Amino acid sequence: MSGLLNALVIAAAVALVIVRQFRAGRIDADRRWWVLPGILAVTALRDPDLLDARHPTTSALLLGTELIVGLAIGAAWARTTRVWVEADGSVWGQSTGASAAVWFAGIALRIGLFGLGILAGLHQHSSALMLGLAATLLVRSGLLVLRVRSLRGPAPAQVAAYGDRVPRSALKERV
Repeated sequence: MSGLLNALVIAAAVALVIVRQFRAGRIDADRRWWVLPGILAVTALRDPDLLDARHPTTSALLLGTELIVGLAIGAAWARTTRVWVEADGSVWGQSTGASAAVWFAGIALRIGLFGLGILAGLHQHSSALMLGLAATLLVRSGLLVLRVRSLRGPAPAQVAAYGDRVPRSALKERV
């Protein structure tokens, strides 16, 4: 896939994810939560120029760092997502202000990694960014599915997210 097309796919995926996550939405742990990250990962791994042929070791190290950053951002994003159970038993979630801070930190880290690659003389492709985004989405979705499944036990309640400033009296009550 060309660099421009990769950039468009990344921008569309990020826009879709951000818009959907900052609105309250039903979380279904039974649906195929891994499909979008899987498509992004397969698309990125098909790129023959994923690693710089002139600097394969440095390029692989930078790609590994990108993946670690993606995993950490996904875990932090899942932790900063508010999850609750409605009266009908459906589980809902919504990203918080802390989630936005995680996104901005992730963007800053990725820009820094790109800058390091430039300083090292690497020829970088957007497929590395796409693979990092796939890791972020996979970890976030997987951790949210685990949280949802834990809420479906005998006593569902609201699970506070990191940075959540919801007063105790405003929490949803069990019915």
